[in-house]
Amino acid sequence: MDKERFERGLAARKSVLGAEYVEKALANADDFNLEFQEQLTEFCWGSCWGNETLDRRQRSLLNLGMIAALNRMVEWEIHFRGAIK
Repeated sequence: MDKERFERGLAARKSVLGAEYVEKALANADDFNLEFQEQLTEFCWGSCWGNETLDRRQRSLLNLGMIAALNRMVEWEIHFRGAIK
């Protein structure tokens, strides 16, 4: 694991989803899904959201569109709250 990318991802994830939500997800991780949480934080949030090609507003709008197209309304609501911050 790349610690710098993980920390960048953790900061981005907390910024969008809220620190309480992220800390709860990490605290509830067990042997089965701990590696998934770490990979999610490092790659999705550290590499993708940490990439500066798109600004946070653009990335949030694209993400909301993709989540809506997949009809994932629980996730959409979480990301919507992050997008309006």
